[in-house]
Amino acid sequence: MVLTAIAVCAAWVIPYFYDRAGVKVMVYIRPETSLSALNDTLVAYCGKGFAGRTVHALLWLDVDLSLRSGAYMITPTDNPISCARKIRNHEQTPVRFTFNNLRMKEQFAQKASQCLMLREHEIMALLNDSAACSAYGKSVATISNILLPDSYEVYWNISPDDLLRRMNDYYIRFWSDDRLAKAKALGLSPDEVQILASIVEEETAQADEYGKVARLYINRLERGMKLQADPTVKYAIGDFSIRRITNSMLKTPSPYNTYMNAGLPPGPIRLASKRVIDAVLNAPKHDYLYMCAREDFSGYHNFAVSYSRHMANARKYQAELNRRGIR
Repeated sequence: MVLTAIAVCAAWVIPYFYDRAGVKVMVYIRPETSLSALNDTLVAYCGKGFAGRTVHALLWLDVDLSLRSGAYMITPTDNPISCARKIRNHEQTPVRFTFNNLRMKEQFAQKASQCLMLREHEIMALLNDSAACSAYGKSVATISNILLPDSYEVYWNISPDDLLRRMNDYYIRFWSDDRLAKAKALGLSPDEVQILASIVEEETAQADEYGKVARLYINRLERGMKLQADPTVKYAIGDFSIRRITNSMLKTPSPYNTYMNAGLPPGPIRLASKRVIDAVLNAPKHDYLYMCAREDFSGYHNFAVSYSRHMANARKYQAELNRRGIR
């Protein structure tokens, strides 16, 4: 009788240690996740028996899921007990948060809320908090500069404050002594370099033009000329889909409109990529002061030293816009 009881007990307990998940899957637990919801997730990936035993083990270990939010990697060799212990011990698995080709900090907040356990409005509240921005030596207008497009390894349940600190740590490392020296040689601060880079990145999609366009703007800054950058007009209007800038658009009242205001705008008009930032820092010297999109719509520009040459280039481009019916 005793042996029978032991055998029954062993048959019941052993699967908790020897049942295997059989798959590699990330399980996400939010503060509101219930044991029932977790069970359903595990059933979908690992089967009913494995899921039920894992939930039972969590009950035995008296685990409060509301205090264990995070992402947990379940491996093929995990058993119900090891899964339950991971959650109990809060042994989260870092996730990769990647973002690029974003213009506005609002888009960053949206992307973060889609990839991480964050709410978009909480991130935006932080990015629009002047005191929070000041803690990083930034204004509400320049805080976007610390959001360098790249891949970051973070915990899925990271807080908005910790995410911003993570961004800032990377930003500080990016601005190495070498880059700082190059910025100083240009007479620009890191923020100004990134603001200029954001304009350059909007101005041309051709990577081999980044440095050339950057130097043109630097030349204009050094001569006290207005940048007159079309992308800043689009930003001021709030519409980057505009294909033809009209004279009335050039008069759009905004501190970002470089046709109306001298110098750089108060903040970036997109999250500049590291590649373009480096293109600004290493911009090759030339004497060009003017540029106009090429009439072949290749995405490249015609550059000019004189205004008369520039106007000739502009007339060719405008004629092609008219021919194509672009108004």
